[in-house]
Amino acid sequence: MKILFLSPYPAYPPRGGGALRIWNLLRGLAQHHDITCLSFAPDAAAVAALAPMRAHCRLATVIGPPPRRLTQRAWTTLASPLPDLALRNATPAYREALSRLLAAERFDLVHAASLEMADYGLLARQFGVPLISLDQFNAEYLLQRRAALSDLRRGVVGKPRALLGGVYSLVQWRKLVAYERRVVRDYDRVLVVSAEDRAALARLAPQASLHVIPNGVDTGYFAPGVTDQGIPTDLVFTATLDYRPNIDALVWFVQQVLPRIRAAQPGVRLVVVGRAAGPAVRALHDGEAVFVVGEVDDVRPYIGAAAVYVVPMRIGGGSRLKLLEALALAAPVVSTPMGAEGITGLKDGEHLLLGATPAEFAAATLRLIADRELGCRLGAAGRAHVVAQYDWQAIIPRLEGVYGI
Repeated sequence: MKILFLSPYPAYPPRGGGALRIWNLLRGLAQHHDITCLSFAPDAAAVAALAPMRAHCRLATVIGPPPRRLTQRAWTTLASPLPDLALRNATPAYREALSRLLAAERFDLVHAASLEMADYGLLARQFGVPLISLDQFNAEYLLQRRAALSDLRRGVVGKPRALLGGVYSLVQWRKLVAYERRVVRDYDRVLVVSAEDRAALARLAPQASLHVIPNGVDTGYFAPGVTDQGIPTDLVFTATLDYRPNIDALVWFVQQVLPRIRAAQPGVRLVVVGRAAGPAVRALHDGEAVFVVGEVDDVRPYIGAAAVYVVPMRIGGGSRLKLLEALALAAPVVSTPMGAEGITGLKDGEHLLLGATPAEFAAATLRLIADRELGCRLGAAGRAHVVAQYDWQAIIPRLEGVYGI
């Protein structure tokens, strides 16, 4: 089958949840199918970095999307019926490149990776492509709903910046409801990463063809035994650090949970690893309780050294690739219930510990610091679960089944 992937950003190097998903689905399908990828790339250096993808697909790139000024985003928030996500990657250069590709070749399937690319995928209808598919990384309206409610509650208690963010998310939430309802109805297949996201989108469009293709992990690469890097009481958080739900999780943990932990265990420190740390994240670094390491070539030594890997998510959707990586490495994990959402079969006390409130999260973390044997048991069970259910090699046949190939 000839498949055209539409990518909103470089999938290689595969850093960040979206890039990891695109890369692993593309690479898996390329084992048996002819893949072309048309990808945005911010500059020539990013295009050069995509070179390893050429071993798996034919690659075409468009420089962009052009940056949007804050004033532009503010105006479209007020004036456009479209959500910000639908405008983020809108550029004539990509549409022209896609039209040329579709006119020159016959593709059996166009796979639009993420809601940002939804309108481009629909363009394939005009060129007679028999099957178009949208890969929804999140039920985006649900993510913005959660963000709006969280920020508006904080704004009510005297945090003006949170109030402003809440108003923005409220507007985006309402726009996304209308946009996602329309888009998922127009696609032949819509992929979602969890049963929760499928249910959320089915509420908008009951007739949509929704299929769960979960996020996965390379359990051969993320396997116990890498060299540890840290001290025995480290708590570790890994994430893309400019993503709003991750910032919210980190700030909540540092302000509400970590002081409770250090009151009982003063030597505990939080190590934060990930790319694109902005001012809000860098300001948390104090060289004593919180260390913001930033981007590293390999996260495995940090996760492997963790006394506890923490997933303090309070907003968001989909499923957590970072949690799958930690489970594959057999790390002891404490998560909020929302942080573990989307990974079917995870059980509190069997694969990880859950804590919904600051007190519960702190107590679970202290329990694992004190009981290393429990952490080892949970870690082993967590790894066994993701090896059986969430290795990418087990997911690709499910995707081929959805596509009938």
